Amino acid sequence: MKNPYSGKPDYAFWKRSVSSLGISEVDPVVSAPFLINLGDKIATAGSCFAQHISRTLTSEGYDYLVTESAPRSIAAVDDGYGVFPARFGNIYTVRQLLQLFLRAYGLFHPVDSVWWRADGRAVDPFRPRVQESGFAGREEVESDRIEHFKAVREMFERANVFVFTLGLTEGWVSDIDGAVFPIAPGVVANPDIGDSISFRNFTVREMEEDLTKFISLLRGVNPAIKIILTVSPVALVATYEARHVLVSTCYSKSALRVVAEDASRGHSNVAYFPSYEIITGAYARSSYFEDDLREVRPEGVTHVMRLFKRHYLAGTDAMDSGAETPAARPVDLRPDHTARRAEGGASTAEHMKQLQKIICDEEVLDQDFGS
Repeated sequence: MKNPYSGKPDYAFWKRSVSSLGISEVDPVVSAPFLINLGDKIATAGSCFAQHISRTLTSEGYDYLVTESAPRSIAAVDDGYGVFPARFGNIYTVRQLLQLFLRAYGLFHPVDSVWWRADGRAVDPFRPRVQESGFAGREEVESDRIEHFKAVREMFERANVFVFTLGLTEGWVSDIDGAVFPIAPGVVANPDIGDSISFRNFTVREMEEDLTKFISLLRGVNPAIKIILTVSPVALVATYEARHVLVSTCYSKSALRVVAEDASRGHSNVAYFPSYEIITGAYARSSYFEDDLREVRPEGVTHVMRLFKRHYLAGTDAMDSGAETPAARPVDLRPDHTARRAEGGASTAEHMKQLQKIICDEEVLDQDFGS
């Protein structure tokens, strides 16, 4: 009987496609089910790592969709404009993404809609860090949310491609109505119903059901949209489980990877891009991580985005391993960014410096607010 593996291509064998190659030569993407064209409007959402994708798309001249406009000020970077298409901040869990859609279309109205900071300022608990200065009160939060939801609906309805980076399985859920919050109560602000919010670590089944429902709802308003799923390679900054953070990280990333795999196999025009494998693979010998073993080094981002460009962006030449990426060349993601670059001066340079930073809500979990 013939060895059934004898006719398999090189990418099916570890030695041929991993251990015998240089680190920058490893390419785990076999094929892409579709391409992103220059005329496509692209939206992104998810964890911190998702921001690298938006910068690459913009730097390559692709139409990165921004539906929530910002004022002309440097402070707008801190207020969450342009980081994602609309000002929703980091979306760490699948349930959070699903509920964003439901809330934007008036299908879900959480009871707990405003949290309060120690200085008396109000925050939107579903995006608690997008407004650095906070809001004056409940009315201001709700007024801003109305405009925000308009931008979210526009994003879902106008996008040709939606890229979602799955980040966490752990979250905080209202015992009253199941609303999911991106940050635990007490970290940034306090809710009116603090005793009615519980920790939740979502299972694979729960996340698969949530993602399936989201895809169905999204295609109800945008039937032709294409979806790319990725898993963030960034480890948990902290876990609320009674176990080591390394074990919780392994569960979280493994579960998310299964969810992404099943979705890409079970739905048409849903693809999985292996940014997680590119960064965390044994072949890289941890060289793509910073000294904290969480944050991704620019070289790792370059590798990920070079392969994303090579396989998914039509009309780009990303075969050069030294190709520049937005990790080294930050860009303005807000509307009219071309005109703003032309303004020049110290303010523009400072704005570029600010955009180079990755904005990550999760980081505050390991800050000592008492010091």
